Amino acid sequence: MAQLGSLPADIESLSQVLSLMEAFRAFDSDNDGFITVAELGGILGSLGYNASEQDVSAMMQQGDTNKDGLLSMQEFLEMNTKDMELGTGLANLLKTAFEALDVDGNNIVTGAELYEGMLNGGLDLSLEVCQSIIASMDADGDGAVSYDDFKQIINSLL
Repeated sequence: MAQLGSLPADIESLSQVLSLMEAFRAFDSDNDGFITVAELGGILGSLGYNASEQDVSAMMQQGDTNKDGLLSMQEFLEMNTKDMELGTGLANLLKTAFEALDVDGNNIVTGAELYEGMLNGGLDLSLEVCQSIIASMDADGDGAVSYDDFKQIINSLL
């Protein structure tokens, strides 16, 4: 098992990514794994932003790299981390984090493992939030995130 870097910046970067994943889940009101224009507009409105339909559409187009009219988790993370100057460093951090979170070394991370890792890293996330994060990343529906599932997100950040 690898260990998370001890630098506070690494923990902060991981915390930011986890916060973005949780934000994605909030935007994805129907839990289908994608954010629609309507969902994006709705959440912005609920946060007090009076974005026009044109503004919301422009935001969607900016992040929708495959032009399917939807934002996937990967597109959402890419859109929200491109200005963080983390790039490949973030991808490496996520790879290291996956290895550190894989407590039993079976190449999958469960909600419980994520919860344990966050506690050990000083991040205050509930078990339920950790399970929700894993569920939002779980491509095959097995209740855990394999390295292949995780790698899809890493690759989107390269």
